[in-house]
Amino acid sequence: METSLPLAGIRCVECTTGVAAAYAGRLLAAMGAEVILIEPTEGSPLRREPPFLGADSDESALFASVSAGKRSVALDLDTDHGKLEFRALIKAAHILIEDTATSDKKRLGLDPDEMSHSWPELIHLSVLPFGSYGPKRDWVGTELNLIHSAGEGFLLPNGLSATLFPDRPPLKIAGHFAEMQGGVAGALSALAALWTGKGQYVDVAVQDANLAVGAFTVQRFGDGSLEHRLSRSFRYGGVIECRDGFVELLTLEQHQWHGLVELMGYPEWARDAALEDAVVRSQRGDFINGEIRRWAARHPVEEIVAAAQRLGVPMARYNGPEQILSGQHEHARHLFSAVDLRDGGTCSIQSAPFRFDNEPLPARSWPSLPETSSKFDAGSKCAEREMDSWKERA
Repeated sequence: METSLPLAGIRCVECTTGVAAAYAGRLLAAMGAEVILIEPTEGSPLRREPPFLGADSDESALFASVSAGKRSVALDLDTDHGKLEFRALIKAAHILIEDTATSDKKRLGLDPDEMSHSWPELIHLSVLPFGSYGPKRDWVGTELNLIHSAGEGFLLPNGLSATLFPDRPPLKIAGHFAEMQGGVAGALSALAALWTGKGQYVDVAVQDANLAVGAFTVQRFGDGSLEHRLSRSFRYGGVIECRDGFVELLTLEQHQWHGLVELMGYPEWARDAALEDAVVRSQRGDFINGEIRRWAARHPVEEIVAAAQRLGVPMARYNGPEQILSGQHEHARHLFSAVDLRDGGTCSIQSAPFRFDNEPLPARSWPSLPETSSKFDAGSKCAEREMDSWKERA
């Protein structure tokens, strides 16, 4: 175990089948926690989710991504034996992460009140699509309806995409954006609870986590406005086509506007004193976009992105997958590292979306096969000692 990482000495038991809660465990593992994934006897359903790591591989890229750094054990929580082994693991744990439906928690031994009574110092994190309380607690949520239920899909596509295809319906962001936002909220909530030093039940709703990201959805309750992908109040920037690709531009602050004007060589139209007012710039968004796009069409992506970053202008290239792995920024920050595959090959995987000092966090592989629970029992006393050490460091 890496003892220099922030969560070294913390043991986490994860009982999950979905992306959001699994990603919360992944983030804790990246920070050094020992995360033990409890899988059904047939294996986690995420192991069977495409795409796979190669044409002839049965290893799920999604499972690899959300399970890196974890160990796993196969338990049937519907059996007495499985419940006993689960209780033995929980006895030595500091955090439990689960995404069990509220109607199934009691049957599987995950009832919050019972868990709190048996293990009063345990941080019990539940990550569900709509939380475990309220009228929607039993609703099933997938990535598609979660991104839209939080309002983010209502604003997409925007920018150049909306200009070119104004009749397109709302879109979801590629991948598992909404669920991973729920995982981020889950990990941070568990750490906040852990920091208090008191056991408690932590209830996270993936919808709420995404609503916090796209707050435009709820602003109408304050000022009566309703943002829409075709009529957003912030009218310039977005997707810009360059000579050899596309960039994303967003200038929310005054100094960023000034940097953009300098980036474009102080064109005559941008010297209009009225454009110093952000409201006026939004009102003239269509005109400004036209000028930006005419300028950008003459320049290659790498040239203007490098210049923009020197001037503090928020701009980045739209990357393909191969460009992400070879990108200058990603390479400089060592965001990806190679891990071994079962077939003898290697795969580049993100170590973590953050770092704590000059050194990147280590990238670790995912569990290939579940282990027996007895292997974890021996570490119980060691985990308790390490937790005492972690409390002293914290």
